[in-house]
Amino acid sequence: MSTLPHPEAFVRWFRQSAPYVHAFRGRTFVIGIGGEVSAEHARLASFVHDLNLLAALGIRLVLVHGARPQIEAELRAKGQRSRYARGLRITDAASLAAVKHAAGAVRVEIEALLSQGLPNSPMAGARIRVASGNYITARPIGVVQGVDYQFTGEVRKVDGAAIARHLEAGAVVLVPHVGYSPTGEVFNLSWEDVAESVATALKADKLLFFTDRLPADRKGAPLHELTARAVEMLLKSDNQLPHAARVLKCALRALAGGVGRVHLIQRRADGGTLLELFTHSGVGTMITADPLEVLRPARIEDVGGMLALIEPLEADGTLVKRGRERLEHEIGNFHVIEHDGVILGCAALYPFGTEKSAELACLAVAPEYRDAGYGERLLQACEASARTQKIRRLFALTTRAAHWFLAQGFREAAVSALPERRQSLYNWRRGSKVFLKRI
Repeated sequence: MSTLPHPEAFVRWFRQSAPYVHAFRGRTFVIGIGGEVSAEHARLASFVHDLNLLAALGIRLVLVHGARPQIEAELRAKGQRSRYARGLRITDAASLAAVKHAAGAVRVEIEALLSQGLPNSPMAGARIRVASGNYITARPIGVVQGVDYQFTGEVRKVDGAAIARHLEAGAVVLVPHVGYSPTGEVFNLSWEDVAESVATALKADKLLFFTDRLPADRKGAPLHELTARAVEMLLKSDNQLPHAARVLKCALRALAGGVGRVHLIQRRADGGTLLELFTHSGVGTMITADPLEVLRPARIEDVGGMLALIEPLEADGTLVKRGRERLEHEIGNFHVIEHDGVILGCAALYPFGTEKSAELACLAVAPEYRDAGYGERLLQACEASARTQKIRRLFALTTRAAHWFLAQGFREAAVSALPERRQSLYNWRRGSKVFLKRI
């Protein structure tokens, strides 16, 4: 029997993925991939293995595929060249023949990979059923700014009910980048637009796009979280490549149409689908209608997440030990920072009203976010709460964070500076330092 190189890390990740497994079961994900993924057989096989895992977890999957490089290869082989305008192919009769051939070839290859069931492989026992069909009604783009796009079309309607029936039956639905008119014409469509339209028709929980690169700021650094408003500003900055801009516009329309979230994943990232979906930080760009992060008063259902933050600090002596019952009883004193449903920081304010003082206590932030300003934001929230209560002086006791409190405008003081009631509770054996701040 082989052994894992890092079994502890695997067990920790597997346990941390449990909330996502529960949350995703029965949800509908639409995944859009360009023909570049299909052109690399090994990469496509790995991607299909990941799809198999998602299907095994009870996720309802719709896969929309393109075939741009395959169409290019078909045309080159026939000595013909491609023509584009505004980032879209001008599909003449010869190009349409290449579109039909390439789309069919890609579809068959994906179906074949999804149908595998080899022992000792990720597909063992998969038994995935694949459904495909004429779900897309299309219309011609027509003539735009003097350019006749001929057989290049756009989505007119999606037969969402038919797709939903296949999903209910447990099938993975495969949707190619072609559409059909009521008169029987075939149109070449942008796979990004098809994925957006299908996700909107199904009110999908997630729409995933595989792309060459992630959105970036002006310095070229990838942006891993964006709101719809931030995407709008990013598009105005005009520093995105044409394909990236097209995908971002599709993301905005999908969110406006009721899709829960949009994820952009680099197509060359091995296991990118799993890492993006089943880790909190992800590896791609997640786009949401509203901010994922919120600082708010704590609620009783936050206690479990707060304990996960506090207990390691209690174990090493940084914080005084608090049990679940005490946290539940004192929950009204706490603020938390929540990020996508996960509690990443907390702090409590305990007023001593008669002396116009309050204690800042139980300040805890997840280790990987301690340089993100979360502690400072929690302090500001507690200070704002103190001001509304006419409190003029904030104090804190600490054994490990003296420099942080000094950096936040506190000054060291004697135990005698504490309110009398708090002095009587001071633990001399623990020897915490006292810091004061006027607000």
